[in-house]
Amino acid sequence: MITDLDQAVEWLTTLHRFGIKLGLEQTRKLAALCSSPEKELKFIHLAGTNGKGSTGAMLESALRNSGFVTGFYSSPHLISPCERFRVNGRAIDPDEFARSAEVVRQAAGKMRESGASVTYFEATTVMAMLIFLEHKCDYVIWETGMGGRLDSTNIVTPEVSVITNIALDHEKFLGSSIAEIAAEKAGIIKPGVPVVCGSLPEAARNVIRQRAGECGSVFTEVQTGRIDAVAQVRENFQSFSFENENIELSLNGPMQQRNSALAITVLKTLNLWNERARAGLKQTRWPGRMELLCDCRIMLDGGHNPDGLTALSETLRKLYPGKKFHWIFGAFADKDFTGGLQVIAPLAESLGAVSFAEEARLSAAPEDICVKAAGMGIGETFVIDDLPAYLDEIKQRERGEVPVVIAGSLYLAGEVLAHLEKDKHALDLH
Repeated sequence: MITDLDQAVEWLTTLHRFGIKLGLEQTRKLAALCSSPEKELKFIHLAGTNGKGSTGAMLESALRNSGFVTGFYSSPHLISPCERFRVNGRAIDPDEFARSAEVVRQAAGKMRESGASVTYFEATTVMAMLIFLEHKCDYVIWETGMGGRLDSTNIVTPEVSVITNIALDHEKFLGSSIAEIAAEKAGIIKPGVPVVCGSLPEAARNVIRQRAGECGSVFTEVQTGRIDAVAQVRENFQSFSFENENIELSLNGPMQQRNSALAITVLKTLNLWNERARAGLKQTRWPGRMELLCDCRIMLDGGHNPDGLTALSETLRKLYPGKKFHWIFGAFADKDFTGGLQVIAPLAESLGAVSFAEEARLSAAPEDICVKAAGMGIGETFVIDDLPAYLDEIKQRERGEVPVVIAGSLYLAGEVLAHLEKDKHALDLH
């Protein structure tokens, strides 16, 4: 019997041996054994290559500030698995995590009797439903794990389906072209449920529009042309105009303008856009994404693919025009880290490469990162053997003109935050 967080995590970790199994049948069975909690909740379902978390955080903050009880299911976590389940912006407590895990463990045991094995993500998805139902959440921000059509989260019928953007990622599972990946993401569209999309490549737009038409769903694509030039931009603040309304954000980067335009359009689709929602949008916090830390000595971003690192580079150019940066970079070996390095090379004066402390076997070798970075013209490259000590050194330095930039993986972002942020509420959204 699971009675605490450590036991819950230990049980969930055993499920990793079943790997990634795309499909909905097992999640449906598992949820049914837990009394089908998804049937009692209102979901806003998000898919997309990048921007799901930021857009979800904006929706959560806007709805919470409007007086709604919010649930937010997201992945991966940065420090604690409790972060995957936020109620009113706060990660659930460890005891609640353990209780929900025990309910799902018992249901998974019944499935095992018939030869079915549950994966980690299937288990946490049903845990999330139970948690949000117990808290009587008015709206649940529901983020896909990977893809959409066969993702465990796709057993719900949402109030609105949201697709943030489409780029190449997870090709092994989702397909090797934009159109193939778009078809997987478009699988979250349900009959009669409106779909709102960020700006899309033409190949993706055609696929998603066709799916929406087949489902009788109203299709809306947010046009970036409706975002007017930035009125103000500085560290941790920007203001701009969208559809003739002045919008203010505490998040950094032009990408967040696009994400906020998407969030606003979703709220308008639900008839929930108002002054309280606007104020909530401004207060949005999303740790580990273009986040300035240590009195702006560090910019931390979990960007892990060329598309995400392009957004980070765009932000750096806006905040610090004409400057180059020292980078700390680490990545999973199965990601396109070479493409990522090509994106950041023009902004790199030097680069220190790291491996992950807990998952070194899955990391791209720091030596390989250095060789590739040097070949792209980055002047100084070196391996960082002791990341915590290196971070402590940065904290003690005088603040320079520009921050040290840490990027390449959300896993790396989590390791950095675990060292720098000791407050247990550091990753709450308010």
